[in-house]
Amino acid sequence: MKDTMEIIFGLLGGLAIFIYGMNLMSECLQKAAGEKMKSILGMLTRNRVMGVLAGALVTAVLQSSSATTVMAIGFVSAGLMTLPQAISIIFGANIGTTITAQIIAFKITDYIEVFIFVGFIISFVCKNERVKNIGRTIFAFGLLFLGIETMGNVMKPLASSPVFTNMIAQVANMPLLGVAVGTLMTLVVQSSSATIAVLQNFASQAGPDGVTSILGLTGAIPILLGDNIGTTITALLASVGQSKDAKRTAVAHSLFNISGALLFIWFVKPYAALIQAISPSGAEIDVISRQIANAHTIFNITMTLIWIGLLGFMVKLVMKIIPDGKAEKFNPSRPIYLDRNVITQPAAALRLVAQEVLRCGDMVKSMLLDLTGTLGNEEARVLENVRANGEALDSLQTEINDYLSELFSSGSLTEQQAAQTARLLCVLSDVERMGDLSAEMADAVLENMEHKYGFSKEATGELKDSLGQIEQMYEGAMGAMIRGDREMLSHLLKDNEKILNLDVVMRERHMQRVREGLCKKELTVPFTRVLNCIDRMGNSCVNLAEGALSQMSFTYFMVEEK
Repeated sequence: MKDTMEIIFGLLGGLAIFIYGMNLMSECLQKAAGEKMKSILGMLTRNRVMGVLAGALVTAVLQSSSATTVMAIGFVSAGLMTLPQAISIIFGANIGTTITAQIIAFKITDYIEVFIFVGFIISFVCKNERVKNIGRTIFAFGLLFLGIETMGNVMKPLASSPVFTNMIAQVANMPLLGVAVGTLMTLVVQSSSATIAVLQNFASQAGPDGVTSILGLTGAIPILLGDNIGTTITALLASVGQSKDAKRTAVAHSLFNISGALLFIWFVKPYAALIQAISPSGAEIDVISRQIANAHTIFNITMTLIWIGLLGFMVKLVMKIIPDGKAEKFNPSRPIYLDRNVITQPAAALRLVAQEVLRCGDMVKSMLLDLTGTLGNEEARVLENVRANGEALDSLQTEINDYLSELFSSGSLTEQQAAQTARLLCVLSDVERMGDLSAEMADAVLENMEHKYGFSKEATGELKDSLGQIEQMYEGAMGAMIRGDREMLSHLLKDNEKILNLDVVMRERHMQRVREGLCKKELTVPFTRVLNCIDRMGNSCVNLAEGALSQMSFTYFMVEEK
């Protein structure tokens, strides 16, 4: 009993170290890659071949095909990527995930401590953020192999257990059972890289004869196929509650791996013979880890070559499985870009945040246009819509702030990303304030309507002129940040001075009209309230312009699409 518990806890402990090392390596690789991650993500929107390459590269950095697939699902759900593009990325992700198995196949057990020590020293001593992340990556790489070594050591006694060897013999002789075992393993661990690492380690254990593998390559391949099926569950779970195209992307991932398993399961023995022929020769227990890695790589490359030519068919198939149904009612107060599933991939997550902030900016622009258009004719429906958009903006700001708080707390942002994100929060704050002030103006006009008051023609004209200048300032400031163009900012600051001067003049003119009986005295409070809103809007526009001057640019958050 004691020996059994030692094996179980040793295996679980080694697996925990492996998964922690893999996740840490993924995080540090992303930070070390820094701005290059945007260039890699920029490849996602090109043709299908570049999509495959980008999927493989992103997965190599993230060390997880599930993470890449979830990111593709998030982009599709946000409307930033088409379904065919996302499916081609998933094909590449399946190739990229084989890199982990190839790395594991290297026999570096004698140097594990060296990697851990060197990585720790670099990350502990160096002050440069990028160098520190390189050191942490090396440290995590050592931890990954420490976990594998731990699992290998506790598995050795199992090879001499007659009960266990009989169970393994059944799996080795029944391919379908092997597929089921592999699928179940990945469902439990939620990482095909981890279960394949366990498979490589276990297959490297000698059987009762002390020479051949306890499992053999023909027994390992069906389990490998099951591992590939099991990893699709993560993508399917991530698509729950997402758009139909996001669900189709997840289904495409499942179809890719299931179709591959159904095809290869009939040719296990000839496939094993092919892998043995092209892999390094030697004692089976010494080379089977590399053979499994090669089997994994060739399986995914073969299926990608098959499906990349049938991409159109795959798109039609998933659309048949998940057909277009009744369109969901649009809720402006809910984010349409944010996806918490990609929170651990900062380059992708920040792109989604920037898109959501730009959406908020467009809502404010629409509110300003509605306000200007309704002054003079006081359309209650339009003013109510402005007020409703103001409430929606409040909800969106809360959602975005919560999302960014979660992103900051994940610790995955580089210093540059954190600095730009802080500037983005300031922009969001001013955009939301513009929305609040627009809603407040709508309230003031609606209140006038309820009391049967109306601004004079002269007052209406002055308010329209002021709002027109606010619109120009706002569009100019936002445009400067979107395009990275700062030449017009000096003009914006001068426009604010005009608004401040106009504010004083308009107050004086209003009082003059009241004295002359052209305006009702009861309009003084609502008129002043509207002027205060315009004045504060001008200040917010100045804040946005100053944000652009302080190198805040939306181009930083967007991937480099070429």
